Amino acid sequence: MLKLIADSGSTKTDWTLLFKANALAPSEVISAFKTQGITPIHQAPAAIREILEHELLPPLCTFSRARLVATKVLDDSPLMQHISVYFYGSGCTPAHVPMMQQILTEVLSPKTVEVYSDLMAAARALCGHAAGIACILGTGANSCLYDGEQIVQNTPALGYILGDEGSGAVLGRLFMNAIFKDPRLAALRDQYLTETKTTQADIIRKVYREPMANRFLASTSPFILGHLDNPLVSQLVVENFRQFFRSNIAPYGHKELPVHFVGSMAFHYRRQLEEAASQEGYVIGQAMQSPMEGLVDFHTSL
Repeated sequence: MLKLIADSGSTKTDWTLLFKANALAPSEVISAFKTQGITPIHQAPAAIREILEHELLPPLCTFSRARLVATKVLDDSPLMQHISVYFYGSGCTPAHVPMMQQILTEVLSPKTVEVYSDLMAAARALCGHAAGIACILGTGANSCLYDGEQIVQNTPALGYILGDEGSGAVLGRLFMNAIFKDPRLAALRDQYLTETKTTQADIIRKVYREPMANRFLASTSPFILGHLDNPLVSQLVVENFRQFFRSNIAPYGHKELPVHFVGSMAFHYRRQLEEAASQEGYVIGQAMQSPMEGLVDFHTSL
């Protein structure tokens, strides 16, 4: 039994090929590799095909096949006809799932294809087959109530202008506001501008006139991480997370369930996240940087 699992974002896609000899045998990772990100909501079918044909198939059909043939798992039959594909990705909305399934089927010709959102990836990786609240905290933010099988409720994230509380983009917005308006952070502002070789005018231009302002705002995170010893900076992070709980988690009405997280914000700011959760009356479960390890565990258990 061969399973190809993909966790895809706008920047990169992580692929892991699993082999399981039978229902009682442990799963073995045959290979793991990366390609460009695949997001069907933003990319044309031709661009997705290009990535699959030129970045995925070569390593899959050479290195992976060689290992499987050497261990006598495979004969000379086509590799892909033995593989079930499970693709999880940002931009895999219900409207785009059929297109993604069709492209994967046509390019790869696998045994089966299933396509899910990145939120389902988080839910399965974090909760497995148990009920819980699964969250994504990276450049953006999202969350859901998961019953162990399906996502049963989702608070709309609404993006970094209208929402995305808890995200790196919103933290960057709060940080910029604070260093330019709070006199107590004047020295930190000067240090930030010097280290990043930017001016106030540069920041205004990047936020209001250039594309991907959310990514620029989130790019402040490494600097913020390096200055968490400043109580005002640490409190900014805590308040960002507290607002996430109030706006996105409270509507589920399940304070008895653990709240799990995947993403760089939750992973690197774990202490501030736990402080915010405690103040809002929630218990933190897992906090992973990437969902792949959890997805491997989930698909191993099936």
